[in-house]
Amino acid sequence: MEKATSNRNPADRLPPGQTLTDKFPVLSYGPTPRFDPARWDFRVVGLVEKELRFNYEQFRGLPQSRQISDFHCVTTWSRFDNLWEGVKVTDLAKMASPLPQARYVVIHCDGGYTTNLPIEEFLDDDVMLAHRHDGRDLEPDHGWPLRLVVPKLYAWKSAKWVRAIEFCDRDRRGFWEVRGYHNHADPWREERYSFQEESDE
Repeated sequence: MEKATSNRNPADRLPPGQTLTDKFPVLSYGPTPRFDPARWDFRVVGLVEKELRFNYEQFRGLPQSRQISDFHCVTTWSRFDNLWEGVKVTDLAKMASPLPQARYVVIHCDGGYTTNLPIEEFLDDDVMLAHRHDGRDLEPDHGWPLRLVVPKLYAWKSAKWVRAIEFCDRDRRGFWEVRGYHNHADPWREERYSFQEESDE
């Protein structure tokens, strides 16, 4: 499948400390979860006017979007022009209506993985829950049947095997954030590790 590409200069798209690759390396902690469509569900919970729950068929029936974005891993590789297909989180938020006191989200995934985001970055227009990559269903090791895609942050924020979005009034660090990785994860500022947070203040 031929992909559209950005007209931006590649040098302007590669964050500091990163190396460009055409490959899509697999990096995960623990085994790849097994997917059972008969038992799988997805939820939106927490500080919302309407909590949501979808089975697999219902979720795949939601309005679909496509986008092209770059992908930056904290392990120093970047991959340009990824074509993602799935559901924009702004569309889900319209259905759930987050309450005014909701300032953060926690992403809950199979395998016990979590990650956290400020709500304004989670609701950015280029953030989506994707089930396809470059014209194919996601590989299980890349998050099938559903992964979050947050292009502006390092890829550990783009959590795999997502099962729930929780809207919260306070920040709660996720799996890697409590294990020494930066709470924000901006690749353009090389926010890789938590010890850097003191110098950010």
